Amino acid sequence: MGFISIIIPTFNRVNLLKRALESVYKQTVSGYEVIVIDDGSIDGTAKMLQAEFPLVRYYYQENKGVSSARNIGIKQAKGEWLAFLDSDDEWLPQKLEKQLALLKANPTGKICHTEELWIRNGIRVNQKKKHSKAGGWIFPQCLPLCAMSPSSIVIHRSVFDKVGVFDISLPACEDYDLWLRITARYPVLYIEEPQIKKYGGHDDQLSQKYWGMDQYRIKALQKIIIENKLSEENKQYAIIMLLKKCKIFQQGAIKRGKTEDAFYYQQIINLYQ
Repeated sequence: MGFISIIIPTFNRVNLLKRALESVYKQTVSGYEVIVIDDGSIDGTAKMLQAEFPLVRYYYQENKGVSSARNIGIKQAKGEWLAFLDSDDEWLPQKLEKQLALLKANPTGKICHTEELWIRNGIRVNQKKKHSKAGGWIFPQCLPLCAMSPSSIVIHRSVFDKVGVFDISLPACEDYDLWLRITARYPVLYIEEPQIKKYGGHDDQLSQKYWGMDQYRIKALQKIIIENKLSEENKQYAIIMLLKKCKIFQQGAIKRGKTEDAFYYQQIINLYQ
């Protein structure tokens, strides 16, 4: 296997970032670089890194969002393989070792993700059935919601040459958008044992910041349908999901008396129904 670049975007999470980095340096494999992209932090992130993690490659940008930060990491990465870790999550020690072993055993594989443990407000919680993970050709499973965690992913850099990078126009669901583009073209490998701890419940999560996340999934679905690069079967799956999400949003807009929003979603429904 080739060299690995680990990309960690962060924004005002100096203490959580430290936990994330400690989990990286506890990995049971070597041969990787760590890139931290600071998206405009004012909490002493740079000083902490310089003092405690001097080997980290550090990049700073004015606050432009997680997609822009990840894209900088992709551009700066030297590795053949790229791994992502959100600064509020944590890897288990054998994560990379197990993924690299699976990728080595499947030499045509380009993407590998893993199961995850969920921690909410310090307490482990069980995932719902709709959040279940899988491997193989999983495009249909990726349509309802984000079916892979960015913190669990290892991707060959050639994949980005084929499908593009994160869409900076999406303030949320940017990972959902990318997974649609990837899983429409590639099968994915999957490790059933949890290899990351995914933390939730804090105020700065995008899911807390943006109400009605499906509005961004609708935009991603429209985009991938319009691009016209899907197989006919996947295109029909995508249209069915787009109509389902639009009808839900239209009904909500009607209930709240937002006639312009209701009309907007009706236009999309008319286009594809």
